[in-house]
Amino acid sequence: MPAPYTSHLMYEAIPLQAGVRVRVTQQMPQVEKVWTTSVEGTILRWRQAKTGSWFAHSQGDRLWLDRLELKRDDGEVMVLNLDRYSVIEPAPLASSPR
Repeated sequence: MPAPYTSHLMYEAIPLQAGVRVRVTQQMPQVEKVWTTSVEGTILRWRQAKTGSWFAHSQGDRLWLDRLELKRDDGEVMVLNLDRYSVIEPAPLASSPR
């Protein structure tokens, strides 16, 4: 299993550049279990963006989040907030519709 995505640095083997196909697995720890979900798609854009959080007390009183925009095979565009529980790995090429 690859090392988890860390901060705004790119995963060693996968540049977070437009056109790269990836699988992103994210986890949400719960009290007694962990919810896990994965999504595959082609990167449209990676960026750091401010939240509207006034209580974050970070640079400019805003919390900066790493956001990855993906286009799924069905055309849906998703915006994922990346965190320490996000794992980004290469995804197989999409199968062509029959």
